[in-house]
Amino acid sequence: MSLTGLLTALSEDRSFANIRAQAARPLTERSAETIISATDGLRAPVLAQIARGLADGAGAASSSDGAKGGSAGSTPILLAVTATGREAEELQSGLASYVPAEQIANFPSWETLPHERLSPRSDTVGQRLSVLRRLDHAQDGEQPLRVVVAPVRSVLQPVVAGLGAMKPVTLRTGQEYDFQQLVARLAGAAYSRVDMVTRRGEFAVRGGIIDVFPPTEDHPVRAEFFGDELDEMRWFAVADQRTLTDAEHPSVIVAPPCRELLITPSVQSRAAKLKEQLPGGREILERIAGGQYVEGMESLAPLLADEMVQLMSLLPEGSMTVVLEPEKVRARAHDLVATNQEFLTAAWESASGGNDAPLDLHAALDADDGASRTLAAGSFHTVGEVRELALDRSVGWWSVTGLNVNAVTTSQIDADTADEEVRLADTDADTLTVTAREPTRFSGDVEAMLRFLGERVHDDWRVVLVTDGPGPLQRLSELLHGAEIPAARCDSLTEVPRAGLVELTTARAGRGFVIEATRTALLTEADVLGRSTAYDNRAQRKLPQRRKRNQVDPLALQKGDYVVHEQHGIGQFIELVQRPIAGAMTAPGQLKPVREYLVLEYAPSKRNGPRDRLFVPTEQLDQVSTYVGGEAPSLSKMGGADWNKTKRSAKKAVKEIANELIRLYSARMASKGYAFGPDTPWQRELEQAFPYVETPDQLTTIDEVKADMERPIPMDRLISGDVGYGKTEVAVRAAFKAVQDGKQVAVLVPTTLLAQQHTETFAERFSGFPVRLATLSRFQSAKESKATLEGLRSGAIDVVIGTHRLLSKETQFKNLGLVIIDEEQRFGVEHKEKLKAMRTDVDVLAMSATPIPRTLEMSMTGIRETSTLATPPEERHPVLTYAGPYTDKQVSAAIRRELMREGQVFFIHNRVSSIEAQAKALAELVPEARIAVAHGQMSESRLEQIIVDFWEKKFDVLVCTTIVETGLDIANANTLIVDHADRYGLSQLHQLRGRVGRGRERAYAYFLYPTEKPLSETALERLKAVAAHNELGSGLQLAMKDLEIRGAGNLLGGEQSGHIAGVGFDMYLRLVGEAVAEYRGDQDTGPAEMKIELPVNAHLPHDYVPGERLRLEAYRTIANAATEEAVAEAGEELKDRYGPLPTPVENLLDVARLRIRARAAGLTDVATQGTMIRFSPAELTESREMRLTRMYPGAQVKSVPGADTRMALIPKPKTARIGGKDLVDGEILAWARDVLDAIFPPVQAPTEEVSQ
Repeated sequence: MSLTGLLTALSEDRSFANIRAQAARPLTERSAETIISATDGLRAPVLAQIARGLADGAGAASSSDGAKGGSAGSTPILLAVTATGREAEELQSGLASYVPAEQIANFPSWETLPHERLSPRSDTVGQRLSVLRRLDHAQDGEQPLRVVVAPVRSVLQPVVAGLGAMKPVTLRTGQEYDFQQLVARLAGAAYSRVDMVTRRGEFAVRGGIIDVFPPTEDHPVRAEFFGDELDEMRWFAVADQRTLTDAEHPSVIVAPPCRELLITPSVQSRAAKLKEQLPGGREILERIAGGQYVEGMESLAPLLADEMVQLMSLLPEGSMTVVLEPEKVRARAHDLVATNQEFLTAAWESASGGNDAPLDLHAALDADDGASRTLAAGSFHTVGEVRELALDRSVGWWSVTGLNVNAVTTSQIDADTADEEVRLADTDADTLTVTAREPTRFSGDVEAMLRFLGERVHDDWRVVLVTDGPGPLQRLSELLHGAEIPAARCDSLTEVPRAGLVELTTARAGRGFVIEATRTALLTEADVLGRSTAYDNRAQRKLPQRRKRNQVDPLALQKGDYVVHEQHGIGQFIELVQRPIAGAMTAPGQLKPVREYLVLEYAPSKRNGPRDRLFVPTEQLDQVSTYVGGEAPSLSKMGGADWNKTKRSAKKAVKEIANELIRLYSARMASKGYAFGPDTPWQRELEQAFPYVETPDQLTTIDEVKADMERPIPMDRLISGDVGYGKTEVAVRAAFKAVQDGKQVAVLVPTTLLAQQHTETFAERFSGFPVRLATLSRFQSAKESKATLEGLRSGAIDVVIGTHRLLSKETQFKNLGLVIIDEEQRFGVEHKEKLKAMRTDVDVLAMSATPIPRTLEMSMTGIRETSTLATPPEERHPVLTYAGPYTDKQVSAAIRRELMREGQVFFIHNRVSSIEAQAKALAELVPEARIAVAHGQMSESRLEQIIVDFWEKKFDVLVCTTIVETGLDIANANTLIVDHADRYGLSQLHQLRGRVGRGRERAYAYFLYPTEKPLSETALERLKAVAAHNELGSGLQLAMKDLEIRGAGNLLGGEQSGHIAGVGFDMYLRLVGEAVAEYRGDQDTGPAEMKIELPVNAHLPHDYVPGERLRLEAYRTIANAATEEAVAEAGEELKDRYGPLPTPVENLLDVARLRIRARAAGLTDVATQGTMIRFSPAELTESREMRLTRMYPGAQVKSVPGADTRMALIPKPKTARIGGKDLVDGEILAWARDVLDAIFPPVQAPTEEVSQ
């Protein structure tokens, strides 16, 4: 990965060697300002050269100091300033090829403006604090910091003084800690205590276990204590809360604070004093004074902290600042300061409309130390101020520009000269020019590239060719070998490259360069193949886990939630209670055995009487599901008579659906599809080049899809997952697998834009592989379309991406093997019929973000398999949502903020009549923005052209109607402004908000309503709801929520709606499943209700699993376990998450095992009855009855009163025949198991594999 050899070769060039010499000069002689002119590809080498120069200078200075007997000062640091955060990240990865990666750090900026009442993300804070700590003092064993890369935004924003000295919480295995004190220290470092750790900056305590998620780590860590000694630490996965099996577990964990302002006694006393003087911030200040961490408290740091300092003042003397592309940085800095100001003005303006007033930045407030402070101390400084401070502290202020420094002299300036060139000519700074140029770009033209390289090698050039990942490198090496060009592959280029040879290696370098004088060239993947894969080294570090287990999704039941019980119908959840077990005789001093029950309320059986209560033992949780259906359903009566009636009518309606589903299913099962072969080496190479880290769901889904493809039955799988959760990547891999076997793939999408986006994605992922890709949509000319259709017929085209046209008669395939349908919910019935015809013998993979209930229904009844992607990609943030009155200032500030980070804006205005006027008004507000208008009354081709132009960044603001609501995926658009938001429904607002926040940037949604009109109550509720629910991944929940809000009527056609509202969505699906099973002739495989009431102390103790939510979730896992393996797995999970199993939990698992065994024997009831234990139903053969009475004297078989079944009653077992105590706990369970083995053999069920 290293390119240090290339750096040595570059130093042969005089102009390049001079940079190091200049940087190494003693402080007194070194130039304070120097402008270096170098091509883009040379940025990283130039910075590495300056860093080496600084190190040389420091070495020389310390040796001369040493000779004089002085002490060596701290090492000077190179601060590289870029215009944006993304550039900083790219520069950091590029620099790592020339300077050891441990010596480089990125100092990211907050995603929020200094005075917004929003806190920066904890991982941003963690990263910033670790840089400040290393600037302050190096830890033992840590490499010294030499280069800090920072976007200009983080250089201009002051930081709280003394952050570098803040001590992180360090955990080491084998050391002793005071447990309570450790918990207090984590809370003091601003970690929030929760019952289950799911995001950075949280911790949870259970017994002797602490789970903590340090903001700088990829995974949370579980620390297990033995007494006060830290016994072991292990990484675990957020998704299923289980220890990572294939990771190396840490022995030391450093948990930095999660906020840049920690609550100390002095901060508390200042907050208490200031709350009277700052009415706008009173609420926040009160909570800070009470020692609570509050969202947005950082905005008050200037008032509460001792002092604010600039990053520049923390650099050691003799350091150097290098500004990359100073013009771009200056423009960016100017925009930052202006936007910050604009937001404040906007906030004051909306305050006049009754919103909270912002805090006055310039009001001088006196805190307890007599000094007056203003909030303005936290505002951005200007570049000029930072530069002055740097020069005052003798920190160099150099810059690297791509412009030619000597392009014009002062005498040549005229009216046409560009501002940038005027500034360069006008400067007093020294200048250095590195004579290099950008390489020729081949953009994937392999012939030209090989010809060019052949000539260069023949002329004895030194050529280095780098790619980001090993895949493309392997292919380039094969190409060069084929063309007989001498080439050598190496892992790291530490030696000087040899002449007349192409050196191949992997390294991150964005662009290449050519230096004619020394005949040296660096070519990158972008230069040669015309694109760079965003291949990331993180992929090697993070080990996502393929998820075999259930995802932890705690049943968050609140009091009053509606649930459906299989036998009794719709009830309301009240609470979880513990009750002692009847019939348990305990020895003196023994704890009384208890069980936990879910308390549900049902409709009163007598008129005006109290509601009936049902106590459901927690091991029967599999009988209970949450209700999703109408707004507030009527409660059923207990006992199930009216419930059965409702179920019956729903069942009748379901039968018709089931019939049609079965026809499809049996046709698919009977037909023989194509069984694809196992993965090829190319497949693995394609997968390695994936730029992101796969989420656990993605890995599981990919495995499932491949397994389906390798089976001879045609695949029919639905992948549901929220927008941007990585469905396309699954499709790319499936398509590639099909092509490897010589089959054709059709990708069907609803809109032309999606066709174009997918074409780009697929082309990028397949580049360098021999896959022929074509598109069929309205954007292709007739000639192109004809060629594509011909190619499909002859088999010349492997993958085609297209709209509905793919389904027309003219499209014929030579050998179609896989159909991928994106946004399945947007295809109508006639398209579905077409697909059905294909479906019987071709593999089908459907993808959808919000599946329609009909689709859900098919997948949940097992007619089609389904995979859910529920884990959001690592770096996505929730969308910040603001609901408030419409003001011009607010809108212009929002648009400018987005333009400042080179993003784009959706402005939704849902009236076609006034949309042009609205666009004109915006153009007056923000004249620099490029604005386009799109609405449904335009011709379709014109509309698509506009949207594609917007996607290609030809416009900044798209003023449009709600046509963007569906499926537009524009990662660069991160601000959404909705005018007249009070007129929209909840799901519409959510869908609209889903259009932004696709990338890694923080996204903003503004829902604005007119100030002059009063809001209706429902509109207000809706806006409140949508502002509150801004979590990621709410798409699938919203499909369900939508069912709740609208009732299911207009989703499934009239005849189905009433039934869903009547029985709830889950129950409805279960009924469809049963009807389907009946048609198939399967026996009813649903687990029957199975009661075990024995004197066993079986429950989850509160101190073992704290919190109702987690206990419910654990009970549910155990109740759902249908095999011995599943019970063992549940036990493993409990042990992993909560520590060694106490006896009541062991008993709980034994009860679950007994239930499985009893259910297999066809029993529904094993319970204490007086002095007997009842086993029913007991339909025993005569020989078995005799055996029963012989083995268990006093046993009898009776008929159950009022029913036509019989039961066996066996006397309670005792410790001794005479005077013995009743058996309890493990002993009675073992006894019951013996009874089952002796008397009740398992019923031979038709072999059906039990799905886990």
